[in-house]
Amino acid sequence: MAQQEEWFSTWFDSPYYHILYSNRDDRDARLFMDNLLAYLHPKPQHKILDLACGKGRHSLYLNQLGYDVTGIDLSEKSIAYARQYENEHLHFDVHDMREVYKPESFDFVLNLFTSFGYFESKTENVVALKAAAANLKHGGKLVIDFMNTDRTIERLVAHEQKEVQGILFDISRKVEHDFIVKTIRFEDKGRNYCFEERVRALRQENFMEYFSIAKLRLGEVFGDYKLHPFDPEKSERIIFVLKK
Repeated sequence: MAQQEEWFSTWFDSPYYHILYSNRDDRDARLFMDNLLAYLHPKPQHKILDLACGKGRHSLYLNQLGYDVTGIDLSEKSIAYARQYENEHLHFDVHDMREVYKPESFDFVLNLFTSFGYFESKTENVVALKAAAANLKHGGKLVIDFMNTDRTIERLVAHEQKEVQGILFDISRKVEHDFIVKTIRFEDKGRNYCFEERVRALRQENFMEYFSIAKLRLGEVFGDYKLHPFDPEKSERIIFVLKK
């Protein structure tokens, strides 16, 4: 797979990605995890896979709460960073989510913070979903946390500038060929940079089709990190809980 041509394999490995998003609020992430754990009721012996874990903020928090967690991500630099926190019950690996990691090894697989829909072809999304399901034990649960696409498009900010750590990021957004595309331009140390984020504009019906192909049963659909029911018009997120 030509990873060097895929936007996420270069952008997520760039130090500038982490600079741009360095102000992300961990409180939201922790609130979501607390609510999700209260809903899922994992037992102490259960194993959790954090799929597309980035630098491991969710994995680390889950592990601090006493759970056995493995975080996997395509970004070698993110995983290298996360590995400093490894312990007997916390592990990190560089891995492509389109490939099965460890068959039938996990009680829960979590795919959080819109870490899905990055691939050019729809087929690859299904492949990634099937691989996620294959990592689950029979009866295990998969959680997918995605944006509410219609609401995101409706509120899309076409252009903004953001200064972080002395770098002025020029950000533009548009919908193009069924993708929400964010273009990020900036200059640092006399050099110009341009990166792109491309996320497929997936809606509930697209996911339902994928779930059917991957033989996953839908349990619940939530609309925010407080786990209120999904409302297509008002919800910020669409969070699926699926069972194998």
